[in-house]
Amino acid sequence: MYQTVIFDLDGTLLNSLKDLAAAGNYVCQQNGWPTHSLEEYRYFVGNGIPKLCERFSPPSHRTPEQLQQTLSQFQTYYALHKQDFTAPYPGILQLLQNCIQNNIGIGVVTNKAHPFAQDIVNHYFSTMIPFVQGATSDIPAKPNPIGVLALMQKMHANPASTLFVGDSNVDIFTASNAQIDSCGVLWGFRTKQELIEAGATHIAQNPDALWNIISH
Repeated sequence: MYQTVIFDLDGTLLNSLKDLAAAGNYVCQQNGWPTHSLEEYRYFVGNGIPKLCERFSPPSHRTPEQLQQTLSQFQTYYALHKQDFTAPYPGILQLLQNCIQNNIGIGVVTNKAHPFAQDIVNHYFSTMIPFVQGATSDIPAKPNPIGVLALMQKMHANPASTLFVGDSNVDIFTASNAQIDSCGVLWGFRTKQELIEAGATHIAQNPDALWNIISH
């Protein structure tokens, strides 16, 4: 049994794609740029909001100054609309409850800006997830392992019994860089092939399958 489970947030615990896409397309519309499909946003997200803004921006509008303005527009809109469509995936609340009942430590490490991450986790999960680490000026984005390692230290986690759970190759690479086991989940934004090629220790079809991995 794993004693500590650290989750990615978007695409793993929460289906937030519609809200992220809506915010991105709002910025595109405001600037007279082409908008993008929900399917395209599946591959735009995963490396933090600054990288998301770069990806949905036209190549001719990616100067540092323009990207800073785009980021500001995105964050202003997203702060007001980050909970319009976002919701936990089916089975996630029960999975977290199973962890709590079995005294398994739970944390979140996300490339979402830390204030957004903390607000969203508190909104959807209340006190179920006591440890949250989002992106800050001191914590580089995943797949850099610093955020995971810092959270593990706060949680007094043993690397040998810690599992990192996520839906993209970024998460699998993060776990590998932190030298802990990983589980790729198939209900998120990316594909099984991507997770396998990234070297996931485990693959979970649904939260019940993930609980089986955690508890055995």
